[in-house]
Amino acid sequence: MLRMATSPLRSGPAQRSPQRVHECAGRQRNDEMKVVHIPFCFAPDPIGGTEVYVSQLARDLQTFGVESLVAAPGSPTRSYTIDGLPVRRFAYNEKVSDISQLYGIGDATAAAEFAKILDEEAPDLVHLHAFTAAVSLRLVRVAKSRGIPVVFTYHTPTVSCLRGTMMLWGERLCDGKLDIVRCSGCTLEGLGVDEPLAKLAGRLPPKAGDWLGKRGLQGGVWTALRMSELVSLRHGAFRMMASEVDRIVAVCEWVGEVLRTNDIAPAKIFLSRHGINWTPDPGGAPGPDAPRRAPDETRIGFFGRLERVKGIHVLIKALRAAPTLKIKLDIYGVVQNPAQTAYRKEIIALIADDPRISLLKPIASSEVVARLRHYDFLAVPSQWMETGPLVALEAFAAGVPVIGWNVGGIGELVRDEVDGLLIESGDGSDIAWTETLRRVAESAELRARLKAGVQPPRRSMDVAREMRDLYGTLLDSERPL
Repeated sequence: MLRMATSPLRSGPAQRSPQRVHECAGRQRNDEMKVVHIPFCFAPDPIGGTEVYVSQLARDLQTFGVESLVAAPGSPTRSYTIDGLPVRRFAYNEKVSDISQLYGIGDATAAAEFAKILDEEAPDLVHLHAFTAAVSLRLVRVAKSRGIPVVFTYHTPTVSCLRGTMMLWGERLCDGKLDIVRCSGCTLEGLGVDEPLAKLAGRLPPKAGDWLGKRGLQGGVWTALRMSELVSLRHGAFRMMASEVDRIVAVCEWVGEVLRTNDIAPAKIFLSRHGINWTPDPGGAPGPDAPRRAPDETRIGFFGRLERVKGIHVLIKALRAAPTLKIKLDIYGVVQNPAQTAYRKEIIALIADDPRISLLKPIASSEVVARLRHYDFLAVPSQWMETGPLVALEAFAAGVPVIGWNVGGIGELVRDEVDGLLIESGDGSDIAWTETLRRVAESAELRARLKAGVQPPRRSMDVAREMRDLYGTLLDSERPL
């Protein structure tokens, strides 16, 4: 199990400006602090679970006297407020001269713009919630050069896995060990390269890719031949980031295992599982937007991004394989980019003329729990190692059991045959989904038993309390004796 780390870890000496020392000391004497949170993006842009987490954490921290500011990449540099939460967007270089710039220590433009925010806002602590070219090692170093402690939260497998799923060759769970040859081949296979060719290209030494890059060769086959170089750059940046931040927050147990597998000191890892903001069901009649249902119909909902790793196609195919089942499947899908738009078209084609399946508009995160109360089950058919997902906690808040793969965070959250059903991945798993859908549709006793087994989920305020305590530990270590 992960332990709640309390001993201070310093990444190296840094000097604070006299003005910053004065501002921070004044806040700390009043048991207040100011934190800058940095996600991948932020509203009003289309957002995902990480951004929902950041927004709620920032608001909950205010209850504990922690002033929070969100700073996220965005063009142009600007400032605004969303429901009382201050937001700063910092510009980044949207054009790169070489693909390697996306894999290394990060974008210099974003770091320079972020430095201006730090100098203007004078925060006590910086909390990173992403690891990209714009939210990068450079930002960590900008903060540390000003004597500001840095916390990093590992929200998704993309932090350390270039394939982005932590599924080795897309078929089985990966141990997450950073290995240039294996990771290069697996990444290429995930991009559509045949596995034998992917493994062959993955064995090329990184110096070969560097040689190609210096000659301006990139795109298509050249990028494939440079993959070991790109993976080497990414692995190096991840290791440096992990060594230079003060703490890494693991939101589930498997993340901690991956971090320890890559020789990150256990004392630097801080376990803080997800929580959500929710209120008990007030009861009463369903609202006017409640989905219609037949008396003998089992209703299943999906809430999330429309992308292949979320496995919606698996769910649709499983239901269509049993055309007589009295199941109504509603898909509330979020589209954030062109790839997801293309996948949406694929989903529409898979649904075809099946009246049991509906593709609906997404709803606001604040409405998900209330909407889930009108369903019998939440389906989470993700094809990757989820760290949550938050929607599973929202289902539990609504008193709704969850059906999902027995992998990653889903396997940690759902108690099989108690508050949901877990399906083993591997050969025959598509058939297993169909059989699981058949079970829940045909057994009222099973539906009632699983619903009765659902317990209230952890609250987001508990997460904020843990983060407040973690921040305080790090700031205490920074104060002069």
